[in-house]
Amino acid sequence: MDMNEVAANGLVLLGCGKMGSAMLQGWLADGLPATSVWVQDPFPNDFVKGAGVHVNTDLPKSPAIVLIAVKPQMMADALPALAAMGNGETLFVSVAAGISIATYEDMLGAQTPIVRAMPNTPAAVGKGISAIIGNTHAGAAGLDAAEGLLRAVGQVVRLERETQIDAVTGVSGSGPAYVFHLIETLAAAGEAQGLPAELSMALAKATVAGAGALAEAADETPEQLRINVTSPNGTTQAGLEELMDPADGLPPLMLRTVGAATLRSQELSNG
Repeated sequence: MDMNEVAANGLVLLGCGKMGSAMLQGWLADGLPATSVWVQDPFPNDFVKGAGVHVNTDLPKSPAIVLIAVKPQMMADALPALAAMGNGETLFVSVAAGISIATYEDMLGAQTPIVRAMPNTPAAVGKGISAIIGNTHAGAAGLDAAEGLLRAVGQVVRLERETQIDAVTGVSGSGPAYVFHLIETLAAAGEAQGLPAELSMALAKATVAGAGALAEAADETPEQLRINVTSPNGTTQAGLEELMDPADGLPPLMLRTVGAATLRSQELSNG
């Protein structure tokens, strides 16, 4: 399924908050005609209302793709209107957290092509990463179509099994918040050493953003990049001896952090 097919048969976006709007913006920039998109959202934002897409109007009977981007608690109200599209050719792609493929199959029909995705908030600036997994009926074509849509807001990786999505949630889904807190704490530590608050925050933001960009662009591993900037008995080594302490440094803390988020994702998925 390519964009021409999507344009011909239509794309329905169920829910258009920050994530949905970021994806819509990417699709339109990639050349998807606005008239091929139907948005269903009780509170469409100004971008959506001015984008030229169909907003809260009657939906096509058999769109190429329905992308579900509503909050999980709104799902029960939203899906009945789409049930008639199940068990057909329409591909359903969900970016709603905590709702399993089996749940969608129960609501839409067991023969429905379904892809479940876990994106993250940097998608809003085109720097997201999404993990995807599909059911048998989605097949390779469905995964390719979902990947094509999600590439509009960043990278896409494919999972081997659906249970991995809980760990993905713990790492990349929740991970941006960990990094935001790293920026907060790095800035606060600079303040504690006598820097003005505004200057320390500017240094912390630029350092984290720059290091992330370098880690993505470099051929070396993050471990090697760390070694490259760590002079023997220098300032970086002194700081890393604290940060890398195996008992109370970052390694055991990060294990607990990702573990807790993964467990919570499992609990939410199990209801």
